[in-house]
Amino acid sequence: MKKSVKMNYIFNLGYQLLLIALPLITTPYISRVLGAKAIGTYSFTQSIVTYFTLLGCIGLGLYGQREIAYHQNDALQRTKILYELILLKVISIALSLGIYFIVFQTFDEYRSLFYIQMIDIFANVFDINYFYQGLENFKKIIARNITVRFISIICVFAFIKSPQDLPLYILIQSLSLLFGNLSMWIALPNYIVKLDHVKLEIGKHVKPTLILFFPQIAVSIYTVLDRTMIEVLTGNTEEIGYYEQAQKIVKLALTIVTSLGTVMLPRISNLFADHDMHKIKEYIYQSLHFVMMIAIPIMFGIMGIAPNLVPWFLSEKFMASIPLVMMTAPIIVFIGISNVIGIQFLLPTRRQKAYTLSTIMGSIVNLICNLLLIPGLLSMGATIASVIAEASVTAFQLYCVREDIDIKKVWKENRHYLLVGACMFGVVYALSVFLTPSIMHTLFIISVGVVIYFVILFILKDKYIYTIMQTVKDKLRVKSS
Repeated sequence: MKKSVKMNYIFNLGYQLLLIALPLITTPYISRVLGAKAIGTYSFTQSIVTYFTLLGCIGLGLYGQREIAYHQNDALQRTKILYELILLKVISIALSLGIYFIVFQTFDEYRSLFYIQMIDIFANVFDINYFYQGLENFKKIIARNITVRFISIICVFAFIKSPQDLPLYILIQSLSLLFGNLSMWIALPNYIVKLDHVKLEIGKHVKPTLILFFPQIAVSIYTVLDRTMIEVLTGNTEEIGYYEQAQKIVKLALTIVTSLGTVMLPRISNLFADHDMHKIKEYIYQSLHFVMMIAIPIMFGIMGIAPNLVPWFLSEKFMASIPLVMMTAPIIVFIGISNVIGIQFLLPTRRQKAYTLSTIMGSIVNLICNLLLIPGLLSMGATIASVIAEASVTAFQLYCVREDIDIKKVWKENRHYLLVGACMFGVVYALSVFLTPSIMHTLFIISVGVVIYFVILFILKDKYIYTIMQTVKDKLRVKSS
């Protein structure tokens, strides 16, 4: 029986928040203990490792999730697909590790760190999250990872005491990833069957995974290359540290928006397999409305609270991250929309070409902007380049679906969120500057912003708010009867 999209969203949101929020519990501590230079070093080496992780995974995550979703109700077929993808990933990861080992020999300064981070690449052999996502079993993912994540946090507080502990901090992060992935195998026997005399066909998956691999490489250029280019063009690891911590804050907020995409991809893939385009478009309109309603206030909220949040959260050593957080915030809206169009619509309906072209264009825009802006503006240049790149990806994807999705209708139904969000921003920013930075003041400012936003929407009689209120009333009525 299929699970509710709302419940899957909640479970996946919980999982995504877990992956980012639990490390963020350590962020104030790590910011103070390691400092901008050590954090920048970690961010730079991690950016290099990410390229080889992508090379080893060759698009298997998105592809595997989609293929498992196509065969949700066929235990034999989904088991066969899982085995084939695992074997393919073992081969690709082995090749990636071989190339990685050769390449990092050229980095004398960070060689010991690169040795440790080999674990990150190896850990992806055991990553089968796509299997549970394809089955729309998001609760399982959370349950198996939460213990590992909490243990890693305890280790950070227990063992990381100075910038000299950076290698140990990296080891903790890498082992957390490895054991988190291994934990997903415990429940696997409950979802697969024994394969007797079934021929595994690894080769048939190579081409479609590579089709998804190229856009992921392109995406990495404007999500990871920024850190690499700051180091290469400026040699200033502190600037990478400011940029990295600003990105963490924004990406946490972004998770609330993008979690819906992971939930909807298997659902829409399954509908596409059933040729139900009408239902697919209905879901897309609902997703766009939901994303606009929450992404816009989150964007304005992050921009507004940055002056009050950063000093106590990251420490006053990271005051340079305040303008970076404010400048980065618009990507919440851009990525939110492109997540709906790209991940929820183009990929499930097998329109990979349009998706790939959008990411390639974004990477080219980002690369050019980085080359032009980073030498003079440092981390702010990388930030501006990222925002421009994300905006270009979103614009191109909207152009590609102009005949399928009524963009004018979407704009007309959601433009009031911009006006309401701007009003909220004015109050939030004023309070953020006026009140001294502290956790209590930040929480107070956030609360004020939330109340202002939803009260204005209620006054404007926003139909989505009224729908939510009616749903709550109906459930309360059922419980009381």
